[in-house]
Parts: sequence; structure tokens; C-alpha cells
Amino acid sequence: MLDLVARVRDVRFLRYLLASVGALAVDMGSFLALLALAIWPAAASAASYSLGILAHWLLSSRTVFADTVAARGPLRTRQKTLFVVSALAGLALTTAIVGAGDIAGVDPRLAKLAAIAASFLLTWTFRVRVVFRSPA
Repeated sequence: MLDLVARVRDVRFLRYLLASVGALAVDMGSFLALLALAIWPAAASAASYSLGILAHWLLSSRTVFADTVAARGPLRTRQKTLFVVSALAGLALTTAIVGAGDIAGVDPRLAKLAAIAASFLLTWTFRVRVVFRSPA
């Protein structure tokens, strides 16, 4: 619990939290818009999630980790690749939690909320320690 309090005090963590909220808004807004256009829900989910990843990269690389973003070229490409890997790890964790919750009879909305929190912590940790770590 003390570790969480220390993270909340970290301005970078707060900026990351806000970037995550913005990316989630892009994801959900796109998802709902695509559903309104009668797009197949699975395709709408994949497309909106991809837009959320793009939004999160733009917000994170420009407002959260601007001091550790690599210059254009191979190092930046590596960062982008690792960023997507972290997003896919978050997606896998989310899917596993919601699936396990469903098997256990937990309301899927509650399972999704728990999954969002777990995925957030996983991606934050991976991104701050691997994707955007300061050069040694």
C-alpha cells in the first residue's frame, strides 16, 4: 500500500494515469462509434483497442516519457515495438482475468474493472522499467 502511495505522489505516474484515461476514452469512444455503424463487435473491439494503443503511445511519448523517448530511427522503432508488446501483455492479462471471473461466476463488469487495474499496473511497470527506461 505504501508503494502505491509513493507512486501516486510521482508526477510521472499521475501523467501516465491521465494518458491511460485518455487512451481508454479513445478506445471506448471508437468502440461505441463502430458499434453504432453496425461493425461486427469483435472487429470493432480490435480496431478501437488499436486506436487506444496509438493514442497511448502519442500521449505517453510526448507528455509522460518525453525525456526518455529515443530519437527517430532504430531505437525509436524498438521502443514502439516494446510499447505494443506491453499493450498486448495488458490485453492478455485483461482477457485472462475477465475469463477467469466468468468461469467463477463473477459479474463481467466487475471482472473488467479488476482487469483494467491489473493491466494498468502491468503496463506501467513494463513501460517505466523497460520501454522508457533512462539510458544507463
